[in-house]
Amino acid sequence: MQTEKYIKERRREGLKNSFKERRGKLEIITDILSVAMNEAKKTEIVYKANLNFKRVGKYLPYLEEKGLIENIGSEYKTTEKGKQFLRDYKKMREQLR
Repeated sequence: MQTEKYIKERRREGLKNSFKERRGKLEIITDILSVAMNEAKKTEIVYKANLNFKRVGKYLPYLEEKGLIENIGSEYKTTEKGKQFLRDYKKMREQLR
């Protein structure tokens, strides 16, 4: 009986946390840019940014189009514009805390 109660409570907590911790587009973009700071392959971005290939496949062309990331052969690297975006985003988040 005690175990069932514990499991139900953990499930309830897990659901609450999963809704709270959902990332928005800006968080996903900053995660991708952070991973690609020192060049990263698509697979590395998928795993380190905690995304799937389909989602990364949508974001990378968008970030390239905006000049925030560049494709160098089979790797991606954050551009100077992308690095500035990360600095600005970090400042904004610090001001909102």
